[in-house]
Amino acid sequence: MTPATLIEQYGPREAIDYDVVVVGGGPAGLSTAIRIKQLAQVQGHEISVVVLEKGSEPGAHILSGAVMDPRALAELFPNWKELGAPLEQLVTDDEFLFLTRDGATKTPHALLPECFHNEGNYVISLGSVTRWLGEQAEALGVEIFPGFAAAEVLFDEAGAVKGVATGNLGLGKDGEPTANFQLGMELHAKYTVFAEGSRGHLGRQLIAHFQLDDGCDPQAYGLGIKELWEIEPAKHHPGRVTHTAGWPLDNQTYGGAFLYHLPNHQVTLGFITGLDYSNPWLSPFEEMQRWKTHPAIRSVLEGGKRVGYGARAITAGGLLSLPKTVFPGGALVGCEAGYLNVSRIKGSHAAIKSGMLAADAIFDAIVNGRQRDEPAAYPDAFKQSWLHRELDRARNFKQWFKKGLWVATLMTGIEQWLLPKLGISSPPWTIHRRVSDHQALKPASECPRIDYPKPDGQITFDRLSSVFISNTNHEENQPAHLTLKDPGVPVRINLATYAGPEGRYCPAGVYEFVKNPDDTDRLQINAQNCVHCKTCDIKDPTQNIVWVTPEGGGGPNYAGM
Repeated sequence: MTPATLIEQYGPREAIDYDVVVVGGGPAGLSTAIRIKQLAQVQGHEISVVVLEKGSEPGAHILSGAVMDPRALAELFPNWKELGAPLEQLVTDDEFLFLTRDGATKTPHALLPECFHNEGNYVISLGSVTRWLGEQAEALGVEIFPGFAAAEVLFDEAGAVKGVATGNLGLGKDGEPTANFQLGMELHAKYTVFAEGSRGHLGRQLIAHFQLDDGCDPQAYGLGIKELWEIEPAKHHPGRVTHTAGWPLDNQTYGGAFLYHLPNHQVTLGFITGLDYSNPWLSPFEEMQRWKTHPAIRSVLEGGKRVGYGARAITAGGLLSLPKTVFPGGALVGCEAGYLNVSRIKGSHAAIKSGMLAADAIFDAIVNGRQRDEPAAYPDAFKQSWLHRELDRARNFKQWFKKGLWVATLMTGIEQWLLPKLGISSPPWTIHRRVSDHQALKPASECPRIDYPKPDGQITFDRLSSVFISNTNHEENQPAHLTLKDPGVPVRINLATYAGPEGRYCPAGVYEFVKNPDDTDRLQINAQNCVHCKTCDIKDPTQNIVWVTPEGGGGPNYAGM
């Protein structure tokens, strides 16, 4: 049945009115809700705020490195230490390594650009910080609905966003209602804030609908794949932060890796591959597994145990790709818009700050009797903020990598090390990019094939064992949330021209080409494995794959990530 038919037969949908609806219970969404409630409390106003979170709880779907700059958190909660925020491990040591197959060259600390300095920052689990933010939000009176996926944007008669509808529950694989069917509900608001994270399902629709990216560079993305390890105590250096560039990627492919020492003999490590890579034989998952075999990394992991795995796309285009962040009835915040500072490999402070700026604008609009207009004070305030200055300094970072690793390294040093020493806060030049990530793949026949070694089960692993420890689960009897515009395209174009890149860029084993009884090929989609990274929605060369929301509560349930 179509959504309209379901509403006709089972409707109308229940509708609940709020002053503000926030879609997404990550750092950006929760900070938006918290700030509005703080302002209302101080100024004596009653403002109702609800947060929809598709995960089983705030933090369940959150994945990040992470080293956190506490600047924005300190603005939101000046007493965050007294409140027990889980920022426990200060950074004690920074190192940046350029890797070859067997060697590593350490950059002298004095030559590290400011973006790679982490004094005063903390090595954290962003999932834990998000859960803590959820507790603070609820203590202020924010309603949080975990396990509710916003599936549809709602518009009023004037064309402004008036809220969202949650997904229906209890549909079978065939799209027909089962005995457990439950119609989704509508949440109406004076303003709706979208904080779904990178490549948000509804945010993507809003950007297209309101043409918010007109005049911007195409958005750029990376795929971050992360593991959590318990290591031998003798190898543990609490607070050490290691970043690497170079091997195993070639000099024309953007990417890098990190290894951070948490408390309790744990390390978090990850590998980021720019999704503008051109060789369809490349597999970001296998590149990470290869990276772990480098002597500088293997020596830390040997004798340890892998206890967590996850993957997530990151929005890496920076200031030049940042869309207009407001529209009639709402705003985009956090990675939904693209505030990540990719040169610092940090986004949580930017997410919190953007949420606060949006909250200030929306609060003022509501107390002045406005609703469903553009909260233009938000982007205006951003342009005057420290966050804008930070992102402006780094605006060329990703673009330089199209010139190769060594040109990018040189220019990053000039822009973020030399120019500040000369009293120049922002580069006097701007480098643009014109090609979207999905357009970057070359035909497989034009690229060298990459043969990856088999996993050893000790340092390197396969996809399925990795997904298992991500605690990923979906209700099996539901419509697939990984949809194809044209079911014939994967075989006719992707397999024929690009050797089926879906099976390599997905870090969860969702896509595989199998043989039919008549020896023809077909694409099999194992949606149960999906960790909601959104890579397929971004990298599919024909843009034929569209990620939509599954039933709320489905997906990964990350612990300690």
